[in-house]
Amino acid sequence: MCPEELSQGDLERFGGILDQHPVSLRGRTVMMELAEKLLQVRTREGRTAPLKANAAQMKFERRRGERNIVLKARQMGLTTWAAARFFLKTITRPGTLTLEVAHSQEAAEEIFRIVHRFVDCLPEKLREGPLRTSRANVRQIVFPEMDAQYRVVSAGDRNAGRGLTVQNLHCSELARWPGDPAETLAGLRAAMAPGAELILESTPDGVGGCFHQEWQKACETGMVRHFFPWWMERHYRTLAVDEASLTCEERDLMAHRDLSLEQIGYRRQIRADFRGLARQEYAEDCESCFLASGDSVFELEAIEKRLATMTPPVEQRWNGELEVWLPPIKGKAYLVAVDPAGGGSEGDYSAAQVLELETGLQCAEFAGHMGGLELARLVTGLAVEYNNAWLVVERNNHGSGVLALIETVCGCGRVYRQSGQAGWLTTSMSRPAALGRLDAALVERPECFQSRRLLDECRSFVRLPNGGSGARPGTHDDRVMAMAIGLGARAELVGRASH
Repeated sequence: MCPEELSQGDLERFGGILDQHPVSLRGRTVMMELAEKLLQVRTREGRTAPLKANAAQMKFERRRGERNIVLKARQMGLTTWAAARFFLKTITRPGTLTLEVAHSQEAAEEIFRIVHRFVDCLPEKLREGPLRTSRANVRQIVFPEMDAQYRVVSAGDRNAGRGLTVQNLHCSELARWPGDPAETLAGLRAAMAPGAELILESTPDGVGGCFHQEWQKACETGMVRHFFPWWMERHYRTLAVDEASLTCEERDLMAHRDLSLEQIGYRRQIRADFRGLARQEYAEDCESCFLASGDSVFELEAIEKRLATMTPPVEQRWNGELEVWLPPIKGKAYLVAVDPAGGGSEGDYSAAQVLELETGLQCAEFAGHMGGLELARLVTGLAVEYNNAWLVVERNNHGSGVLALIETVCGCGRVYRQSGQAGWLTTSMSRPAALGRLDAALVERPECFQSRRLLDECRSFVRLPNGGSGARPGTHDDRVMAMAIGLGARAELVGRASH
C-alpha cells in the first residue's frame, strides 16, 4: 500500500475491511496497518512519528467489540488509539459522524490537536483530494467529499450530541465528567445510530460514580471490558532495584505478572510520589484502583466487607421503595429518622431509616420521590408499626412542612424535639458530627447495616472541592443523611434516658 496513491475508492474499500486480520499482516488488523501508514502522533520525546500500536492498543484492538468500556492506568495511549480508530472509520466510510466527548474543555482541545495532526500529516494527494476539509467551528472537521464529520466536545456542553446521529462515540475520562454524568451519557447514547461503536474510557476515580457503575454492570449490558495495568506501558520503568530488597508483595508481582526489577523500581517511585493515590492513578487490578480514591468520606474497606455478607430484605413495599429486614419485636424501642425532600419526580429522594433504639440496628429503609402529606402519613405509619417509635424529622427546608402535617393531620405523639422545638436541625456543626458517628459505626459495627442501597450511597459520598461533603455527581446521599440523622438522634435519646 502506497499512501500517496490512495483514491477515494481505495479508502472506501479499506472501510469495509478495517477489522479484518489478513494472514499477510501476521496477527495485525488492517486498522493497525493503516494507522501506521497514514497517521502521525507526537511522541513522549516531542517528535512526530507514525502511530504504531503499543501493547495496550494492540490488545484493545484484538478484543474490541461494538460496545466497550476501558479501565486503565495513566497515559497508556488508549485515548489516542480511540481517536485514531474513529478517525480512520470516519475517512473510509462515507456518511460517518464521529463524536469525541472529553471531561473538560482543555482535554477536548488536546484531543482535537491529536485529530488535527492526523489530518495535517496525511499525504498531500489525500489532503487536497478526497480528504479535503472544511471546518464549521473550532472543534469540528468536515470531509465534504466523504460526507463525513469528526467532532470533539466537552461533557460540560449540555447540548453535546443533541440532534445528531452518531456512528462512533468515544467518551473520554468518564469518571471525571462534571454535573450528572449518567444523564449526559444517556443523552449521548440516544444519539447513537443502530450498530454504532461505543468506547467508554477512563482512569478510576472512586466507587459509586457513573464510570464505576458502568464497569460493574458491563457483563449485564453486553459491554466488552478492557483493563490495562500500568506495566503494559513499556516506558514505565526506571533503575533496577536490588533483588535482596524485594518485599513479599513485590516478589509475588514479579512471579505472577512477569515484572522486571526496573518495573519494580518504577513502582516504588510512583508510590513515593503519589502515595495513597498510586493505586488509583497507576492501576494494578480492577478492584483496588476504585477503592484507592482519596476523596471518600467513609472507610471503603469496611463498606466492601459488609457488602460481601449482606442478605436481601424479608419484605418489600411501595414498589420496592420500602424494604424491611427486621420486623418490630414486642417490647423493643425504635426510632424513625426522616430526611424529607420536595417529592417531585426529579432531584433528591425523601428517605427514612428505622433503627432499633438500644443497638442502632437498621430494621427498615424507605427512599422515594414522595413529599408533603403522603410522606407524613408513610413515616407516621412506620412509627406506629414499630411500637410507637420516636419520629425524628429533619426540620430544614421541606422538613418544617412535613413536621407540621405529622403533628396536626397525622396526630403522631412521639415527635423528637431539640430544645423544645420539633425536629432535627442540620447545621454546620451537627452535620459533620452525625456523619462522623456514621463513619465510626461502619467500621466498629458493620453488622448493624442491612441496606445495600445505603452502603452504595456511602461508597459515593465524597469530599467536595468546596470543602464540604456530599454525593458524587450523578449519585444520591439521601439514605446516608437519614441514617446519619438517625444515629445522631439515637445517641441523644439514649443519653437522655441514662440521666
